[in-house]
Amino acid sequence: MAFGPRKMACALAVLVFGLCLGGARAATGRIDDGLEVMWGDGRGSVSPDGQVMTLSLDRTSGSGWRSKNTYLFARVDLQVKLVANNSAGTVTTCYFMSEGEWEIHDEVDLEFLGNVTGQPYTLHTNVFANGTGGKEQQFHLWFDPTTDFHTYSIVWTAQHILVLVDGTPIRETKNHADKGVAYPSSQRMRLYGSLWNADDWATQGGRVKTDWSRAPFVAQYRNFTAADAASEPAGYDQEMDATAQQAMKWARDNYMVYDYCQDGKRFPLGFPPECYMP
Repeated sequence: MAFGPRKMACALAVLVFGLCLGGARAATGRIDDGLEVMWGDGRGSVSPDGQVMTLSLDRTSGSGWRSKNTYLFARVDLQVKLVANNSAGTVTTCYFMSEGEWEIHDEVDLEFLGNVTGQPYTLHTNVFANGTGGKEQQFHLWFDPTTDFHTYSIVWTAQHILVLVDGTPIRETKNHADKGVAYPSSQRMRLYGSLWNADDWATQGGRVKTDWSRAPFVAQYRNFTAADAASEPAGYDQEMDATAQQAMKWARDNYMVYDYCQDGKRFPLGFPPECYMP
């Protein structure tokens, strides 16, 4: 490879954002115009200038926020700076979730699994439809996500769900409802974020526990934007062209570390039907 991973990712992101998916809109106003701290007993806060929302986690509790609006098909972009140093056991999240009955809920997950110092963060993704998930894909990031803010995006349309990192698509989940595969298309969803302790599973399958001597752990969010189908139909519903597909192939070939569609031990009798669909 002629470029290092970061330069290659940046080059691909420019192509993807500039030519086929459009760039993230510049955020205006305060972040709490669109997001509100939901829980944490004071562990979530907004900077005085309104630009940064901070979540913290200690032995007693984590914290979280939610979007003030709900959406039925949308694109959201949000910059996140993850917990630095030894973040093992912690999970920082950004996800869509419906608010109806849990048994039939829809959800699109981005969960950043903390690490032992020097090891890569794992971005855990999943999609639920009508209460059923189990569509996990995991990626290592090609940069240190703790030293600066990076943009994470979810594009949710009637045709597909895209997950992007700094403009580079890493996952596409297509709507195969016409072939009997459930897809989130009828329930409005709200965006949520949280920082919480999950040392029973988050780092190396729970083998590495949270080091509470390093608490409080802190993650930060900024530059939240949302374009939904009702208010900005041209701003959210964008398909991948050949350049975007090339970028996604690069990310998946180099940084995907788990795909449920390749887990033969989990599915010894055959993969779920969508794994065979183009």
